[in-house]
Amino acid sequence: MAMMVAVADTGNISRAADVVNRTQSAVSMQIRALENSLGKELFIRRPRSVVPTQDGEILLTYARRMLALREEAWAAVVRPDVTGRVVLGVPDDYASSLLPPILKKFSATYPKVEIQVVGLPSVALAPMVRDGSVDLVCGTRVKGLSGEFIRHEPMVWAATPGASEIWKERPLPIAVFLPGSVARENAIRSLELAKIPYRTSYESPSLMGLLSMAEAGLAIAPLARCAVPQHFTQLGQNQGLPEIGSLEVVLARSAKSKRPPCEFLAEKILSELRR
Repeated sequence: MAMMVAVADTGNISRAADVVNRTQSAVSMQIRALENSLGKELFIRRPRSVVPTQDGEILLTYARRMLALREEAWAAVVRPDVTGRVVLGVPDDYASSLLPPILKKFSATYPKVEIQVVGLPSVALAPMVRDGSVDLVCGTRVKGLSGEFIRHEPMVWAATPGASEIWKERPLPIAVFLPGSVARENAIRSLELAKIPYRTSYESPSLMGLLSMAEAGLAIAPLARCAVPQHFTQLGQNQGLPEIGSLEVVLARSAKSKRPPCEFLAEKILSELRR
């Protein structure tokens, strides 16, 4: 069941193989064997992806329940004995949106585990996971930071509803993260390909700084969709702006993370964010 969920969540046999630490052929054979035993196709195979069939979606619902129940049962047995400290590195845009509900659930399950969160850009966290300054990093895949694939997070152009169609200005004022940010590189590349002149009216390592500029109506901000506040407007092709693409979210582990508190938090992050 874990393989099936991994294939559905990643949409790709190769990525699923990385997730479950098996070979691509082993994953394919397991899925095919499951289909043969049921007498039904569970996935539609496409050239570069796989998509669950209607029967596959039904079985996936049960598979996720089974995995969640297994995790709950395991936690019920080991929870009293799990103690320690986990240092988790995460950039601002994920720290404010993706991680809070996960950390809340984890802390309720493992109350004796202390979690320290280090909020820095992914490019700054890369050397820290290598030297063991942080145990885990949930961030964007950048040069020097690789790890287990979690999901692709779409990017959008964000603006405050009160901005008087600032996206029509040329050069287009944008608020972006500092150089080295994949979000920044994606946004600038998309504007250049679309031949839209732009100016960087604000640069910051902080998500709050970008949102403040956008909320003041002084710029639009290219952000991970998960990080856009609900009261903001998400812009795109209807406003004449190019698609930005997506960010590849990964989980990186340091050499010092091979101990129960880190392993359990890593599995919680993977299971929750792959849904």
